[in-house]
Amino acid sequence: MTQNDHELDSLVRKRIRALRVAQGWSLEELANRAKLSQSTLSRIENGQRRLALDSLVTLARALDTSLDQLVETAADDVVVSPRIDAAHGQMRWPIKADPGMTVVRQRITDPPPDSPSRLRAHPGREWLVVLSGTAVLLLGNSRFRVETNQAAEFPTMLPHAIGAEGGPCEILGIFDRDARRGHQRSGDGKDGEGKEVDADSLDVDPSP
Repeated sequence: MTQNDHELDSLVRKRIRALRVAQGWSLEELANRAKLSQSTLSRIENGQRRLALDSLVTLARALDTSLDQLVETAADDVVVSPRIDAAHGQMRWPIKADPGMTVVRQRITDPPPDSPSRLRAHPGREWLVVLSGTAVLLLGNSRFRVETNQAAEFPTMLPHAIGAEGGPCEILGIFDRDARRGHQRSGDGKDGEGKEVDADSLDVDPSP
């Protein structure tokens, strides 16, 4: 067994035990769920029994995870730097676990639009947290103040727009694939804060 194989073997055993403990299960409980003997599971966790594929598949199912996740190794690119969009005052980070989602950090200086025609709706969901200042979220016929450290999550099929109140605010938003596309396809070519956007200012996936 190579060093890498040994490290993966040890990682999988630790992961099985950690997932069991996180569920609050004893050895006996997980063994019953996986239809293994308690002694077999104990030897798997402590390294006294070879890891067999059929046992791993069974344990993954019992632990409500997948075999891929059970044997997943740490990625080399755990820490990533943002893509800077200086023209729109944004930082963007793609979410590797779900390429359809993007994290966006943005400074907003304009108040929310005063015309209902500036609100727009599109498929998807958005989540945001206010890092500093106070944001105003217009959502349908409602108006919400979102203060520092408060968060908001909403379906973007409701007409919506975001602005600042009492001075600039900074937000961190998470957009799913549909919400990202909706920002690109808005008829007036502007984002929710009334600022001009280009084709990739929200890291929009151009594929249909």
